[in-house]
Amino acid sequence: MKKTLLIMTIVCLGSLAAFSQAKPFYTQYILNNYILNPAITGIENYTDVKLSYRNQWAGITGAPVTTYLSIHSPLGKRDFRTGATSYDMQGTNPAGPKAWDEYAVSQPHHGLGLTAINDKTGYISRWSIAANYAYHRPLTAKTSISAGLSAGITSVSLDRSKIEWGNLDPNDPAIGISNGEIKKIKPEIGVGLWLYSARYFIGISALNIIPGKAKFVTNDKYGSSYTLNYFATAGYKFAMTDQITVLPSVMVQYWQPQLFGVHANVKLQYEDFLWIGGSYRFADLVGGYSGMIGLNISHTLNISYAYEHETTSRLQTYTKGTHEVVLGFILGNKYKDTCPRCAW
Repeated sequence: MKKTLLIMTIVCLGSLAAFSQAKPFYTQYILNNYILNPAITGIENYTDVKLSYRNQWAGITGAPVTTYLSIHSPLGKRDFRTGATSYDMQGTNPAGPKAWDEYAVSQPHHGLGLTAINDKTGYISRWSIAANYAYHRPLTAKTSISAGLSAGITSVSLDRSKIEWGNLDPNDPAIGISNGEIKKIKPEIGVGLWLYSARYFIGISALNIIPGKAKFVTNDKYGSSYTLNYFATAGYKFAMTDQITVLPSVMVQYWQPQLFGVHANVKLQYEDFLWIGGSYRFADLVGGYSGMIGLNISHTLNISYAYEHETTSRLQTYTKGTHEVVLGFILGNKYKDTCPRCAW
């Protein structure tokens, strides 16, 4: 009982300190940077839909669980044959060097999308929903840039009825003294930029732009602030063979006042069919290493799985690791593309 109470205290109090400030960690960020940068909205030639489930610190009661739905599509993109995903030449690798040589930028176009995210850790829950917009335009014959905006709402709630107090005082002034669920809703704004070609991408974004305080009592001494979350991402593709490409990438995550994380990832892809990868996260709160594997089942469906082992968390001796699944659907894929060419 004491061990269980200790674990729940670490998980939930750690969440109360950082949960309302920081965006969730994603092991497979490389597969869907759109969830962190609205400038990617409408980057491909089709409607991209992704569902994800992440079970962090599996085996621990009340450990973080993150799920999300993301969807985005181009608007006014008329030159589908000259876009980043248009080349699938017979007898060549559509995700390899030949496709890079033949790549041509799209004409200016817009993108629209939606993201819905739900985080739950013990008795603390957070959900958010946002609409996203981006404008894409070419800079050179091979390079484009896009700027994006995200606007929505986010909610942080605390369910006191689910707290296991044990021998602790249930009249904690930081979370009020009444039973039931306490909920706070705030507006949320994010912005981003994305520079991309067939072989590389560089992106920056800022989320939680509107400041605020998630507090469950009237005393200003208690609570946790909504502060800016910054993300910087870069990746470069190169070919090992005509069939195998390699994409090393890095993502730096920072949220005020001092929390910091660096994600380094390498993804190897066989044609546009199968990929494997590995990554390491250096972070103040949750660092660790991970492996992932993915498959393009068809030109309308793909799936990937990642397992992560924490190395810096105080809970690493109790947990069975972190599991993350991403399921992707491609809608309106008129040219039967099986792999994105702009992002990963």
